[in-house]
Amino acid sequence: METVHPESCEGGAVAPGAQGRPAPEARVHFRVTRFIMEAGVKLGMQSIPIATACTIYHKFFCEINLDAYDPYLVAMSSIYLAGKVEEQHLRTRDIINVSNRYFNPSSEPLELDSRFWELRDSIVQCELLMLRVLRFQVSFQHPHKYLLHYLISLKNWLNRYSWQRTPISVTAWALLRDSYHGGLCLRFRAQHLAVAVLYLALQVYGVEVPAESEAEKPWWQIYTMDTEIP
Repeated sequence: METVHPESCEGGAVAPGAQGRPAPEARVHFRVTRFIMEAGVKLGMQSIPIATACTIYHKFFCEINLDAYDPYLVAMSSIYLAGKVEEQHLRTRDIINVSNRYFNPSSEPLELDSRFWELRDSIVQCELLMLRVLRFQVSFQHPHKYLLHYLISLKNWLNRYSWQRTPISVTAWALLRDSYHGGLCLRFRAQHLAVAVLYLALQVYGVEVPAESEAEKPWWQIYTMDTEIP
């Protein structure tokens, strides 16, 4: 599988720490991207804007040391910026209230006082910083459209019983979503990530692609040919 970005990226690498556990930075990124996903769902964001927010977050920390900025502030700004990039605009007030409820489940929405306006200004200023650090390159090609195309093709390829009795589609989408906890979205092509999660979903349920043993090439090599889906 071809890599398209260096693996030394701090936001993307999951270097093992003591006893084979993920390094502290990787655990922080996991928790913060989980926050992005949960906050995004509560804000009504679709899958692509959430994926863009996670990618912006990881890409920012490829350029900047984790200790330099509050990762949760970067996450909130990533959500705000992703809404603009994917044309699903969000109000900063909604982002602040959802984030406040995430960290303080029993709290009321913040009053429009000095604390609120300071936080709002921090989100906006952090967004501008991120745009400069990322050189305004905040549009990404995600695996979602490829995975949808591959699933439709595979559904027509497999027999109906195999498809209906195993949640291949649900599992593949869940694996794709979970991949954004780390920086795989920066390290590999969208087509390759899509076919990887589909391959893993098939392996989980022991489903074999028909006529695979007689084929000249593995089925996943056909899917990962350098083709573009508009």
